[in-house]
Amino acid sequence: MQRSLFALSFGFVALLFAMGQAHAAPQCGPRAAVMAHLAERYGETRQAIGMAANAMVMEVFASSTTQSWTITITTAEGQTCLVASGEGYEALTEALPAQGDPA
Repeated sequence: MQRSLFALSFGFVALLFAMGQAHAAPQCGPRAAVMAHLAERYGETRQAIGMAANAMVMEVFASSTTQSWTITITTAEGQTCLVASGEGYEALTEALPAQGDPA
């Protein structure tokens, strides 16, 4: 469990760092074009989705074949920006702690 927490914490810090880097030189485009690029070039499909601040949508795209992954943010206007990307993607399914159990 601590390993998962460490990985999650590390991932969050990496995301914050990447967002700072992306803010300096964002790579953005229409959502459909970005999704097509990720699918055609890297074989990535959407693996997760969540709501971010300011009505933005965060998505994780990944490929089990190429093991690449990409995190994007899409604005309410439909612009999708690359936030972070990397290699070594592995899908995990972990059970949630029982209700009332400390994490």
